[in-house]
Amino acid sequence: MCGHCVPLDIVLEVCGKPWWSGDLDVIRHWPWEVSLRLENEHVCGGALIDLNWVVTAAHCIQGTKEYSVILGTNKLKPPDSLRVTMIPVKDIVMHPKFWGRTFIMGDVALLQLHRPVALSKYVQPICLPEPSYNLKVGTQCWVTGWGQAKQRFSVNSTLTPELQEAEVFIMDNKRCDQIYRKKSFIPHIVPLVLGDMICATNYGENLCSGDSGGPLACEVEGRWILAGVLSWEKACAKAENPGVYARITKYSKWIKQQMNNGPLSCLQTSTWLLLLFWLLQPQMGP
Repeated sequence: MCGHCVPLDIVLEVCGKPWWSGDLDVIRHWPWEVSLRLENEHVCGGALIDLNWVVTAAHCIQGTKEYSVILGTNKLKPPDSLRVTMIPVKDIVMHPKFWGRTFIMGDVALLQLHRPVALSKYVQPICLPEPSYNLKVGTQCWVTGWGQAKQRFSVNSTLTPELQEAEVFIMDNKRCDQIYRKKSFIPHIVPLVLGDMICATNYGENLCSGDSGGPLACEVEGRWILAGVLSWEKACAKAENPGVYARITKYSKWIKQQMNNGPLSCLQTSTWLLLLFWLLQPQMGP
């Protein structure tokens, strides 16, 4: 146990933010971005939400296999670097209401890491939204990832060597539902896009730069929050299909309960002050 600990609720309020490096990279650094690995092969995206915890999509988890996560890099196959962090996954907590294959519900899983991450400007958590928060239709957000979600288990899976980002906008659930039921045989009285889901679109461009389980991140009043994790792989079937995400406001209470049952989020005072110092500095623009 460390000598100076920061309470869990305070840690969760420290939100990282994307930034460009000095050589003016086209793609920003997204410090909460996680690559979920199985035998060191990328299988899904995820988001760091605490020193010990990552959130991803439940459908990414295939049985009781030994997963690990990589943080601190935009590269799918990073060279040896001091700032790249690989940590084994200690435990996986699936949401109890997870169900389905095509139209998935309860699609949230928590990954407890074997050890706490060391925070830096390359590795920072994204904040969880309060359960009562309502993201307005039209809110600008960003989806990030390395691969095409629909091809995640395909032999010809297309993964990009560098992290990709796409600007998206929150879409009305009813409109999103109408788009997906055009070719659905499910009766219209049964909605496909439920209240625990959130849709985002960039109005026709392909959204498949995101990974299943990857974050939908939105800047709200100066704080970056995790609005969703990419859930439906069929969102990539057509370019005009909106991305469908697990709506994190519906799960944030459950997430915090699970983390409170885990290890105390503990942070050395020196590391904490360094992170706060960096967050307060003006960042380079594009």
